[in-house]
Amino acid sequence: MVTRANFMILSKVTMLSSAGLSLLVLLSAAGAARVERVEHDYYKYHPMAEIADWMTRVAKENPDVVTTMAYGRTYEKRSISLLKIGLNTGQRKKAIWMDCGIHAREWIAPAFCQYFVWQILQAHKTEPKMQEMLKNMDFYVTPVLNIDGYIYSWKDNTTRLWRKNRSPGPSDCNCTGVDLNRNFDANWATVGVSFDSCSNIYCGSQPASEPEAQAVTYFVGTRKEDFLCFLTIHSYSQLLLIPYGNPNFTAPNSNELMEVGLGAADAIRRVHGMNYTVGTSPEVLYPNSGSSRDWARAQGIPLTYTFELRDKGKFGFELPVDQIQPACEEAYSGALHIVTYAHDKSFSGAVATAAATLWTMLLAAGVTGITLM
Repeated sequence: MVTRANFMILSKVTMLSSAGLSLLVLLSAAGAARVERVEHDYYKYHPMAEIADWMTRVAKENPDVVTTMAYGRTYEKRSISLLKIGLNTGQRKKAIWMDCGIHAREWIAPAFCQYFVWQILQAHKTEPKMQEMLKNMDFYVTPVLNIDGYIYSWKDNTTRLWRKNRSPGPSDCNCTGVDLNRNFDANWATVGVSFDSCSNIYCGSQPASEPEAQAVTYFVGTRKEDFLCFLTIHSYSQLLLIPYGNPNFTAPNSNELMEVGLGAADAIRRVHGMNYTVGTSPEVLYPNSGSSRDWARAQGIPLTYTFELRDKGKFGFELPVDQIQPACEEAYSGALHIVTYAHDKSFSGAVATAAATLWTMLLAAGVTGITLM
C-alpha cells in the first residue's frame, strides 16, 4: 500500500532521478561538444570530404572571425572555397592570401593550410599581436585549390602521385589535366613548360584556360590593391621562391623579397633546425613560367612567395605522417614572419623588422606547446 508519506518519498526520488538524468544528458552533450572540437587531427592527411567538413566546423565554432566563401568551380563542377579570417570592422581591409594544394600529390600543403588556420585562431585568443593583425587584415586561405586532382590522388596507389587538374586534353589526345602552376597569365609558356598534354608540366591551351586558375585570377585580381602578401604552398625541396620564374625578368623589389625571405628562413631554422634556401626559381630550382606567384607579383602584390615544404627528396611527395607536425610548425614560423612584416610595414609606417623577428622567435619557442582545444 502506497501511503502519502511513501508517495512523497517516491516523488522526490523520481525528481532526483530525473534531475540526475538531465544532468547526465547535459554532461554527455558537453562531452560530445568537446569531442567534436578535438576530432580533427592536424597531424594526419585528410581526404577532401573531411577537409570540407572541417572548414564548415571552423566557421561555425568561430563566427566572430571566420566565414566561408565560395569563389569558383573546378572542371568537375566542385565548389572552390576559402576561409576568410579576420574581425569585421565594417571597413575595407588589407589582406593576406594563402592557397594550398594547387598540385594534387603535394598532400603536406593542404595539411599546412589547416594547421595555419588553427594556429592563427588559437593565437587570436591570447596574443595581442595576432588580435591586432586580424583587426587590420583579413586572411584568405584556400586549403585545396586543385580539388578534382586532390580527390583523384586519393583514389588508389596508382593515382597517388597525380599532379594536374582533371580537365580533358585536346580532342586528338587521351591525356588529362593541366599543370595549374603553369597556367597563370605571367610570362605564360615562355620557359619551363610543355605543350604536350600528357606532360606533368603541360601549361594548357592558353593563359588561364583552367577554371581553377580563373577563380584565383578573378578573386584576387579584382581586389589586388588590398593584398599585401600572396603565399602559395607546395612541396618538396625546402625552398622559399620569389618572382620571377623566367630568368629574363626581375621583381622591382627583389632585394626586399630576398631580405624578408631570408628572415623567414631563419625563423624556420630556429624551430627544428631545417634549412630552407631562398631565391628565384631559376637560381635555386629551375626556370618556369605561368606560376601563380609570378602572376600575383605582376598584379602589383608586393610580397609573393612559393613555399616548397619538406623534404629534400628522401620521401618527396609522400612525406610520412610523423613529419606533418614538425613540417607545419617550422613553415608556420616562416609564414608568420612574412605576414608580420607585411602588416607592420603597412600599419606602423616603418618596417618593424626587429619586432617581427621577436614575434616569430617567441612563437617558434612555444609552438609545440599548443594543445588541441
